[in-house]
Amino acid sequence: MTASITTTDGQETTAKSGFWALTLGSIGVVFGDIGTSPLYAFHEAVRGAAHGESVSRAIVLGVLSLILWALLIVVTAKYVLLLLRADNNGEGGTLSLMALGQRALGRRSWFLLALGVVGASMFIGDSMITPAISVLSAVDGLKIKAPGLEPYVVPLTVFILAVLFAVQSKGTALVASAFGPVMVIWFSCIAAMGLVHISDDPSVLSAINPYYAIQFLLSHGEIGLVTLGAVFLAVTGGEALYADLGHFGRRPIQLAWLFFVLPSLLINYFGQGALVLSDPAALEHSFYRMVPEELIVPLVLLATAATVIASQAVITGAYSLVRQAVQLGLLPRFEVRYTSETHAGQIYLPRVNRLLLIGVMLLVLLFRTPSGLASAYGIAVSTTMVADGIMGFIVIWKLWNWRAATAAAVILPFVVVDMTFFSANLLKLLEGAWVPLLFGVVMAATIWTWRRGTGILTLKTRRIEVPLDDLIKSLEKRPPHIVKGTAVFLTSDPAFVPTALLHNLKHNKVLHEHNVILTIETAHTPRVDLSERFRMEKISDKFSKVRLRFGFMEQPNVPKALAIARKQGWQFDIMSTSFFVSRRSLKPSAQSGMPLWQDHLFIALSRSANDATDYFQIPTGRVVEVGTQVTI
Repeated sequence: MTASITTTDGQETTAKSGFWALTLGSIGVVFGDIGTSPLYAFHEAVRGAAHGESVSRAIVLGVLSLILWALLIVVTAKYVLLLLRADNNGEGGTLSLMALGQRALGRRSWFLLALGVVGASMFIGDSMITPAISVLSAVDGLKIKAPGLEPYVVPLTVFILAVLFAVQSKGTALVASAFGPVMVIWFSCIAAMGLVHISDDPSVLSAINPYYAIQFLLSHGEIGLVTLGAVFLAVTGGEALYADLGHFGRRPIQLAWLFFVLPSLLINYFGQGALVLSDPAALEHSFYRMVPEELIVPLVLLATAATVIASQAVITGAYSLVRQAVQLGLLPRFEVRYTSETHAGQIYLPRVNRLLLIGVMLLVLLFRTPSGLASAYGIAVSTTMVADGIMGFIVIWKLWNWRAATAAAVILPFVVVDMTFFSANLLKLLEGAWVPLLFGVVMAATIWTWRRGTGILTLKTRRIEVPLDDLIKSLEKRPPHIVKGTAVFLTSDPAFVPTALLHNLKHNKVLHEHNVILTIETAHTPRVDLSERFRMEKISDKFSKVRLRFGFMEQPNVPKALAIARKQGWQFDIMSTSFFVSRRSLKPSAQSGMPLWQDHLFIALSRSANDATDYFQIPTGRVVEVGTQVTI
């Protein structure tokens, strides 16, 4: 009895310690983006509301009330309390929600696919804007301490970002453990700053009343809508709560947000409001004016650390999202490197890293100030939030089996709020909002081209393919020379003969004693249970069909997956097995069904795709590649 009690207590202690570790980790990773918004959100919103005029009490209280209710409605109610429950086998994020919606409908939906593509494209756009605006806003504080340093703000920002992207290939496992404690210090610091300054004008707390937000919007017309676009900066990063669900779980994220992060943010915003009410001149740098001049440099250093952590979180999120897109067939294969032996989520995509670096640098050099970048920021996140809301309705209705009217009553108010923010950000189209929209169009065109091109390519190759059953019957009548060993032929459709098998018979005129037609499938779930990973069907003495299933969050490892077959009686030996892979050389065709520009884009994407041997982690010494030329 005593031993049993001790064991149970030990398990409870371990569970509690694990829960608090996840909570601390979520503070360091999940809330970095939204947690650094006080650097610029309040300043930009009040400045936009004043529109060149003096700052009035009605403006400050109206903006604070809008920020408060935006955080409560968009982040707390929609994401923390509702969408965090819509998990796809524990995973969250736009593409997970899309896959969940398609599973709920029981079929592929082009509408859901379009929403997922748009949301994912904008999330990647956010991954470029967040590092640019966050680090630039942090370094910008140096101008208060020494105005002569203003010419060095942009070069210093560029240097910090260059170092950040340069170290990505080394992995973040060594520094990730420090993310949580640093962000705890950051949130504690901004909360203390707010508490000190709320006493400057305690009447600022009256902004809790939503009357001030409604009155401001009704009395300011178009300026009110423009201000709403700036207020949205306070909730950017809210979608990251859902995207990081799989890393930390629902309860740690909810606890960290409701009892630590949200109160810290609100206290700081209200502190900035009280400071500006007592001293309107402080608006220019309202965040940094909250501390004495001798503490500005330490605060800049802390803010820089916090913004680097926020940037790291969205960069890692971009890697994960691109890998999901590849697994779901939305993009060609990208090289994936693992930077940790113990954490599968620690990945590095060299090509994605280079593209993000180029995008971030161009944004910093193009806009040069946090105010300029603020105009480009909100549109990307608001678009993702609209997409999440619409897909969330389908999941609540079809998967949770709610009545359509009830599901609409719950989700429609959130979609209306998101659409309002989206419309407000559209007003800044010419000021910078065109940047993420342009990026979204380019990403959507790329994904559309890849899906359309692969569909056309499949149809063209299907016309010349031979049904597998017909080939087996033919070989039984006139068998070729049989050689020892196992041959594995990769194909996307096991009903037809793989091109590599046809060429092997045609040119080498031999057949292995064991031939495996291997198909690799991607499930609509993040991960697949090992019991469902492998399925084998023997179709003749010399031929078998094998299907391997992987989740869209998993990296396919063919040899490791095939090793599972030993438990099912198949004697698989990697050293006596040859893997036959068909490599296609594509040429543009006048009758391809796509415009010429799309032909060339698809061919370029195909050539840039990572080698199938590397992507599926097949030993290169066991691979035979067979080249074919196809016009498209």
